[in-house]
Amino acid sequence: MTTVFTTMESPLGRLLLSGFVDGNGPAALATVTAPGQKGARGEPDADWEPDAAALAPAVEQLAAYFAGELTVFDLPLAPVGTKFRQRIWAALDDIPYGGTVTYGELGAAAGQSPRAVRAVGGAVGANPLLVIRPCHRVMGANGALTGFAAGVERKRWLLELERGTLF
Repeated sequence: MTTVFTTMESPLGRLLLSGFVDGNGPAALATVTAPGQKGARGEPDADWEPDAAALAPAVEQLAAYFAGELTVFDLPLAPVGTKFRQRIWAALDDIPYGGTVTYGELGAAAGQSPRAVRAVGGAVGANPLLVIRPCHRVMGANGALTGFAAGVERKRWLLELERGTLF
């Protein structure tokens, strides 16, 4: 299996996308990161291969999302993480476009104890698929915009996009 990458310009800055390919065809998307994102790569690893074609479906869907034309992503995903994190990340997929949940609600949806809020927050913060897995839709218990690795201003922008207040 080969790790491939490409970049794309977006309202969040230049996004770095990576994925895994096994032969020809589209890549299974592993990461989408923004410039300055906490805990994320800013540059591709030395052994990654540039392959815009393999990641073209992801770039096209992200462009449509940023244009307000796409509300649900349909891509093969291959994020790397523990079973716990995978469960939390999968639960992100169930948060509807334009909606929000709290960390506690997300944890409950993933079958976690209400006391696991910190662990849930850690998993959300480690989400490797920015925008694709909508961690920007998770709010603090009091509804505050908290805990977005790419920055609160970007979180606010994404939520405004989804609520239709940008266009």
